[in-house]
Amino acid sequence: MPLLNKSRTAAPGSHGEDLARHSLNRLRTALTLFFALDGFLFAGWVVRIPAIKEQTGASASALGMALLGVSAGAVVTMTLTGRLCGRFGTRPVTVVAGALMSLSIALPAQTHSALALGLVLLAFGAAYGGINVAMNSVAVELVAALRRPVMPSFHAAFSLGGMIGAGIGGLVAAGLSPAAHLLSLTVIGLLITAVAGPMLLRHRLPALPDVATSPTATPAPAARGSRTRRLVVLFGVIALCTAYGEGALADWGALHLEQDLHAHPGIAAAGYALFALAMTVGRLTGTTLLERLGQTRVLAAGGATAAAGMLIGALAPTTWLALAGFAVTGLGLANIFPVAVGRAGALAGPSGVATASTLGYGGMLLGPPAIGFLADWFSLPVALTTVAGLAAAAGVIGCAARASTRHRHPSEPSRTH
Repeated sequence: MPLLNKSRTAAPGSHGEDLARHSLNRLRTALTLFFALDGFLFAGWVVRIPAIKEQTGASASALGMALLGVSAGAVVTMTLTGRLCGRFGTRPVTVVAGALMSLSIALPAQTHSALALGLVLLAFGAAYGGINVAMNSVAVELVAALRRPVMPSFHAAFSLGGMIGAGIGGLVAAGLSPAAHLLSLTVIGLLITAVAGPMLLRHRLPALPDVATSPTATPAPAARGSRTRRLVVLFGVIALCTAYGEGALADWGALHLEQDLHAHPGIAAAGYALFALAMTVGRLTGTTLLERLGQTRVLAAGGATAAAGMLIGALAPTTWLALAGFAVTGLGLANIFPVAVGRAGALAGPSGVATASTLGYGGMLLGPPAIGFLADWFSLPVALTTVAGLAAAAGVIGCAARASTRHRHPSEPSRTH
């Protein structure tokens, strides 16, 4: 295996190596802050949607159309951001996108019609899509430099940021107007960007040796051509399968508990919180799992665990058993998306991250309406079993993708077969 991530000048144990390690740690800290900021801002917006709906006087259908602005802006920008990262660098694009997302989150509270809301959400969605591609691309580079599979830790920061943002939003919702709340998020976002941005830009990754001259080097992504593109799409489909489950549980989990199992509304609302908490815990342990088991086994085990958990969550006869199923599902899905996006980025750089992220986001969009149609045709519990089916499919595709990849990624342990 080529030593792709060693500095050219720093000898082991030297002062130069210590400086390089310090620089990488600072980069990791800064990037973790951006992931947490992304989750914090997005959750802060989500908890104010009911108040924004009342402010704009939008009907449910009009609000739904306006909310598509986030999705449309994100999907369009994700593809563009891969090119911007290639031209200007992943870290500058991350900082700019972080600032734009912080600024744009204040805009929805200034609108008074569904049309205006949809237009400003295009801008918010564009910033959201941009920062997701850019910071995941930085994470791929950092994983390679650290020679450790730390991608799940960044996504754990996103989950933690989301939980904090949702918690604070719920506490201040009764006493703070949407305008004041979202403007405060702008201030917080800009402050975090001002602190983490220079840190991210100042510290550089170690110089990489010329891969082309190494006799044992893996062929460059460009040389692999269509085969690489197919693999990137495979990992994108894995991300889609995972995000489908996240979107479905976010929108339909509480309704299933309340409608089908007659749970108290407070208990039903806790269903998704439990799922999100389990996912956060799973991501915090993701690096250890990847180091011990390798990427392929984590994908396979995660898919199987999530499938079993969702079958329990969807078909259980009691509320508490269903809640346990939601938690198991969160643990299973936790590391599939980070591994899929990271692997796509390792294969094709920022463009690979953009492709996998776009497909993954598409899965999050596809999940809720698909569940709704299936619930009308069959029943909600039966519809939710599709989450289990796609989770199992993600594990199977992960094994197939590994079988198609003849080389081993530098961050993956040798115990993968």
